[in-house]
Amino acid sequence: MIAVGRIGRIFGNDGGVMVTLYTNFPDDFSTQEPLFVVIDKLAVPIFCNSFERRGQAGAIITFDDIDSVRRAEEFLVGREIFIEEEQTEDDDEFYMEDLIGFDVVVDGRKGELTDYYDSEANPLFEISLDGKEHLIPAAEEFIAQIDFDKRIIKFVLPEGLLEL
Repeated sequence: MIAVGRIGRIFGNDGGVMVTLYTNFPDDFSTQEPLFVVIDKLAVPIFCNSFERRGQAGAIITFDDIDSVRRAEEFLVGREIFIEEEQTEDDDEFYMEDLIGFDVVVDGRKGELTDYYDSEANPLFEISLDGKEHLIPAAEEFIAQIDFDKRIIKFVLPEGLLEL
């Protein structure tokens, strides 16, 4: 969650509020997405009924379910508003070649990913386990976990894939 503004004061008689927007408030904000306020340490989603910008750093907002001055004062005034942090597709992207040199764990045995062979038909990892080189399919269903910080890949391989 990212703090994007602070609710300052009541505006009007229908529960509307004046909000000071932080510089990171998204320009393309849609009222279809909820904002969040923290109440009793819980992030509570609130949907905008109307959103009207007032200059660069201000807005007048009315929220669904907040229809009176009393409710707005009780639940909103003085609180920060948040949005969910956007997940970009690039966050999970990597090249298979980037995994070369990672430690591997297969059935409790430790080794190293020593190479990657790129092929449309059958991309392969070369792993070194117990002094032997093995080729295994570079398939998502065989990768149980990748820890980029510790540079470890855990594989779950079908029985018989590795010849002992």
